[in-house]
Amino acid sequence: MPLLLTDEQQRLLRRAKLTPLLLLLLVALLFIVASWCLGQPFAQSRHWQLALRCLRAMTEAGMVGALADWFAVAALFKHIPIPWISRHTAIIPRNKDRIGENLAVFVRERFLDGDSLVQLVRTHQPADKLAQWLKSPANAELLGHQVARLAAAALATVQDAQVERFIKLALRTLLGQIDLSQSLSKVLAVLTHNGRHQVLLAQALDKLVELLHEAETRALIAQTIAHWLKTEHPLKEKMLPTGWLSDKGSAMIASSLEHLLDAIADNPSHVLRAKFDQTMQEWVERLAQDPAWHAKGEEVRRYLQHDPAVGQYVQELWQSLRASLQADLANEHSAMARNVRGMGLWLGKSLAGDAALRTALNTRMELWVRELAPEISQFFGTHIADTVKRWDARELGELIEWNIGRDLQYIRINGTLVGGLIGFALFWLGWLVNHLGAGSV
Repeated sequence: MPLLLTDEQQRLLRRAKLTPLLLLLLVALLFIVASWCLGQPFAQSRHWQLALRCLRAMTEAGMVGALADWFAVAALFKHIPIPWISRHTAIIPRNKDRIGENLAVFVRERFLDGDSLVQLVRTHQPADKLAQWLKSPANAELLGHQVARLAAAALATVQDAQVERFIKLALRTLLGQIDLSQSLSKVLAVLTHNGRHQVLLAQALDKLVELLHEAETRALIAQTIAHWLKTEHPLKEKMLPTGWLSDKGSAMIASSLEHLLDAIADNPSHVLRAKFDQTMQEWVERLAQDPAWHAKGEEVRRYLQHDPAVGQYVQELWQSLRASLQADLANEHSAMARNVRGMGLWLGKSLAGDAALRTALNTRMELWVRELAPEISQFFGTHIADTVKRWDARELGELIEWNIGRDLQYIRINGTLVGGLIGFALFWLGWLVNHLGAGSV
């Protein structure tokens, strides 16, 4: 990050430095004038001599104070080539890295330690503030808008051709690491654990029974029987009442299937259930151990990895999905936007109405920040130290001088004025001592 001052900042800094310089020149001019006047005939009276010597003492002390404070201020930022003293000048530029390290330690130990972060959480109660913020419909609207913007930005990033190639490569690499037969075996093993597949089978049977009760299903069966008679037995179809046979046949088939499905569903020990169990276990074992199935899985995996048609299909599917999502995100009245807003309002109301939940979230956040404090402080401390080290020493000196150097110029002004006052006081103190001493003699 460049630290160079702008032209306007440099102009203001030069202007700030000009004021104490002009004051120093004025004091020096008064010192010269007072010294010159002391030797002139018109200034030989007692009062003139006293006033001019007082002025000279004041201006002399003012110059000393101004020069001393000028050196003190300049030594912070500039190298002053004075023997034996120059190594103690340009203090800030020479100690840039140490300043960065000390600043990092200060921030890490005073602002990012565990106790400070926990106190920050306790003071602000983030869960309470989040609940109040989300309860406002306007804020929920803002949340939905920002989520949509972030999602749209992510989709726009993925649209780049290089990113798409990266995704394809990543998917192919992922597929290359998958053993399909073993993976399917594990999936089936999980699905069949403790008879879970039987629950799925029961649900499927219930759906089939419901389907058989529907008039559309029975009409389809009747049409199938009529078509079979026409194609396989055309002569019999002309002699027999096809419509009646189709209706009766569909009713009989539906009733028979219904009774069979009910019997299977009501009897956990039904022979077909046992056959289903046996088939599933055989599939699990064959997928895990059978070399032929393993080879078939490898063939499918290679096909998914390298077949151009599959790749093109996936790409077109993704592009279509992305275009649909982008259109949905661009429409602030879309279902997605409404869902996000609704989710925000629901979350706000849920948090606002559940004090125990808010307390639990705040407590959990305190634990998180305490556990993460060492990593957070170390990360930001290292970032601060490394950033300061990368800065140019001269530019850093100029930047600090711009921010605090203008106030430091008042030190030079004050040094001149305080020096003058000290010279004034010392002059009259000396005069008083001499006067009292002469009087006593």
